[in-house]
Amino acid sequence: MLLLHQVPLSSCKVSGFDGLARQAIQVVHRVNVGGSKVTPFNDSLWRTWSTDEGFFHSGLGSERVYFGGRIKYQAGRASREVGPDNVYNTARLIRSRNNSVANVNMTWVFPAVGGSKYLVRLHFCDIASSSLGLLYFNVYVNGKLAYEDLDLSKAANYMLASPFYADFVVDGDDSYSLSVSVGPSKASVPYAVDGILNGVEIMKLNNSVGSLDGEHCAEWVLRSWPRGHVSVLVPLVAAACVLLSLSMVTRRRIMKKKESVAWTKLPVDVSEVNANYSFVGQEVDRVRG
Repeated sequence: MLLLHQVPLSSCKVSGFDGLARQAIQVVHRVNVGGSKVTPFNDSLWRTWSTDEGFFHSGLGSERVYFGGRIKYQAGRASREVGPDNVYNTARLIRSRNNSVANVNMTWVFPAVGGSKYLVRLHFCDIASSSLGLLYFNVYVNGKLAYEDLDLSKAANYMLASPFYADFVVDGDDSYSLSVSVGPSKASVPYAVDGILNGVEIMKLNNSVGSLDGEHCAEWVLRSWPRGHVSVLVPLVAAACVLLSLSMVTRRRIMKKKESVAWTKLPVDVSEVNANYSFVGQEVDRVRG
């Protein structure tokens, strides 16, 4: 497994991000770019990959591509546990069809929560180039340059159709969205593919108090409750217990009442013999009739 970059994108400067292994992670989006939905039956880790139809916002002149050959996984790099074949054998790309490089980016926009950190994992696999050393492009996250002049041949150990992924850590902003863009760079060449993306995963990281849902988790609230207010907390808990007990008693009484309606007792002055005789007499009359 190859983890090339983990970079905070609060500025254009790329730097390292430590402590990822200690983070709690919640998958928010897992997208198969340019391809169909991938179900758990087609993923070795039983994951679901949605299509990118609802997230792909711009990419004039872009195209989809499907690769019918074999995806070449390399030892120590991206494996099927990182991404299945059905993710790496489809993509969206930008291609220059004349002697000039296209001036266009492909952009995907995903809902995100401001104030949270996200791990953005981008999946790449050159399934469209005719030879090595032709594919160079830039990667942007939230409009900031995350990877300049990505040489996918070098990143994939100089092998076509070999997968590669890159991780970036980014802060969610007030726009409640997170964008990913891919487009030509200064190193892009004419008559070649000038940008490609196969898959996107966006995972929410826990905050400074170890929570995925906010700054004030239950443990923090209990620890921060003023000690002088314990006399207020105890009656509240007691009241809740009393209400719970009353609801249980009421429910039992209702259930007993329903059971008593379903069965009718014989009068106490009617013996079992008379009751049986009455029943037999009724049966005889019915037969005679």
